[in-house]
Amino acid sequence: MDCHEARPTDKFMLWVDAVGGFLVCGTDEVMLGQPVRCSAVDIPILGDISSRHALIRRDGEGYMIEAIREVWVDERAVDRTALLGDGNHISLGRGVRMSFRRPHALSATVRLDMLSRHRTEPPTDGILLMADSCILGPSPNCHVVCRDWPHEVILYRHGEELFCRVGGPNRTEIQNTHLLEIDGQLCKGKGRITRNSHIRGKGFSLSLEELAP
Repeated sequence: MDCHEARPTDKFMLWVDAVGGFLVCGTDEVMLGQPVRCSAVDIPILGDISSRHALIRRDGEGYMIEAIREVWVDERAVDRTALLGDGNHISLGRGVRMSFRRPHALSATVRLDMLSRHRTEPPTDGILLMADSCILGPSPNCHVVCRDWPHEVILYRHGEELFCRVGGPNRTEIQNTHLLEIDGQLCKGKGRITRNSHIRGKGFSLSLEELAP
């Protein structure tokens, strides 16, 4: 079998205590397909689909899906490409279905959730296509809703590095009074993290686990 050319990758699992595990993809393009040897797929889905079935591309603030095999968006067949918007339903082949959501108006990050009974490999509770930031917290507009958290926690990019900070309506006050523990080190309100960091604070705990290409 000929292997497809390796694709740039920036993936990690986001494990949120008492909430679930989420696959986070940080590149501008992600390939969806079945996880077979040499498939070079970013979002591996166990289902009756091709090893390279569709490509989702972020271009500025918008998203587009490119159909390599059969793709439908809201029951409309995609000939080559189609724009994606908040609330769209994507179908791959005849059985794999997922939702496309952009829950937070101030972030270009989107969330994919399986609507059919198929699962990803490894299994996840959702897929995040991370642009500038990923917002976790009690609001229904967060990318990951954590109902019992006292405030938001935000993962964000600065260049090639990742950072974490607490947020909310009184962000300055929160950052001055809430300590974060990042990989065993205390910091005030924000700090740099890696793709294998463990983060704790008052009322929350989460971990990152980098995934191999």
